[in-house]
Amino acid sequence: MTARIYSLHLWLSNAYLVEGPDGAALIDAGMPGEAQRILRAIERWCTSRLRWIFITHAHADHYGSAAALRQATGAMIAVHRLDGPTMAEGGSPLGEVRGPRRLWAPLLRALIRRLSLDPTPADWLLEDGDSLPGLGLSARIIHTPGHTPGSACLMIDEQIAFVGDLLTTNGRARLQRYYAVDWDVLHASLQHLKGMGARLLYPGHGPRPLDREALAALEIP
Repeated sequence: MTARIYSLHLWLSNAYLVEGPDGAALIDAGMPGEAQRILRAIERWCTSRLRWIFITHAHADHYGSAAALRQATGAMIAVHRLDGPTMAEGGSPLGEVRGPRRLWAPLLRALIRRLSLDPTPADWLLEDGDSLPGLGLSARIIHTPGHTPGSACLMIDEQIAFVGDLLTTNGRARLQRYYAVDWDVLHASLQHLKGMGARLLYPGHGPRPLDREALAALEIP
């Protein structure tokens, strides 16, 4: 059986359900207040148990409903260890803001403070190369820092990658260009991802995945 993939286009970001023969994983968990919408999708699409909630990085629009979903489903939350402390504190730091988003940065920071994010300690703090068990699929973690210290991708069967905010397909496909804690490391993460050989890549924002050829064509701005 190959992985079954379902896309959820939420308020500000994408989440994905990946179902294998032995269990399912949710990649990212939207903003606070989106748990019921995600639960309805899980009930509609998944025939097996939700085992994992994998968070690509510790920003409000990617883990905001993770705590509520864990309580509702019993699934365990996993994130790279470098973003674990931020989630445990209910934080969502933007890093250095570039481009036109700089004008909005003070407002965004104020809105994040008003969200009152639930502190969300992870059940498992991941390292690069770790695998999520219990799915009946190969599900390997690739550390791709820069956007946040612990930004990471999930690679399924060495073919399909869920890349969080490293890439976007809003408009034309692009590398992250607005928010990063380390821009040089972000650029290195793109090169690292290009070497992984994934044939299809699902972004944290944007209406469509990228194929291998589109990834290869991406350039560092």
